[in-house]
Amino acid sequence: MRILVPVKRVIDYNVKVRVKADGSGVDLANVKMSMNPFDEIAIEEAIRLKEKGIAEEVVAVSIGVKQAQETLRTALAMGADRAILIVAADDVHQDIEPLAVAKLLKAVIEAEQPGLVLAGKQAIDNDMNATGQMLAALLGWPQATFASEIVVENETATVTREVDGGLQTVKVKLPAIVTVDLRLNEPRYASLPNIMKAKKKPLEEKTPADYGVDVSPRLTVVSTAEPAGRSAGVKVGSVDELIQKLRDEAGVL
Repeated sequence: MRILVPVKRVIDYNVKVRVKADGSGVDLANVKMSMNPFDEIAIEEAIRLKEKGIAEEVVAVSIGVKQAQETLRTALAMGADRAILIVAADDVHQDIEPLAVAKLLKAVIEAEQPGLVLAGKQAIDNDMNATGQMLAALLGWPQATFASEIVVENETATVTREVDGGLQTVKVKLPAIVTVDLRLNEPRYASLPNIMKAKKKPLEEKTPADYGVDVSPRLTVVSTAEPAGRSAGVKVGSVDELIQKLRDEAGVL
């Protein structure tokens, strides 16, 4: 079985995000970029399934700017077998919208014929949480989202997923789309030898035109603003004073 894993290049989760002075978006100049953490978990799970003998090949796919090659090389260094980069933008500030990404992934899937698609539940830059669901709809495939455990056997995948009330277990018939959550696994670090080997692994470059997909944006960002700063806390001397402040100042009682 072949497993396909979409990965996205995003601002590193350790970086403090800065908004442009004109409010038109996030400033990406000289900012460290890395693989979306949820996608890293998806790559790790795909590699583990390969190590168990369940999968024969892991293919990583990224859609965006040419610099996403670095992200794909990270996936290859972790253990993916080959990669496909669809160069869909020249400007690092242009984000390819979920529907366009889903259409491109559908075309890749039709060409690659994977038995399972593992994706991060969402990207930490736009928090859309939509691509996996849209892809399943376009393909007409079963889907399981927010996976915290995946067991693949006998042409099915049993997925434990995190829901508001706790955990839910579902079984889907393969091929299927599964989006992964934080508690599924702990991604491995790429070793230096594997980083060197990744440079020689196949990385194919494509464009949206190769798949006949229009990636023109349908949404317009009106403005971007940082969250309002929080005021300092206040210590109180007694329960009565706390109740008085909650009632008279905070207005919550």
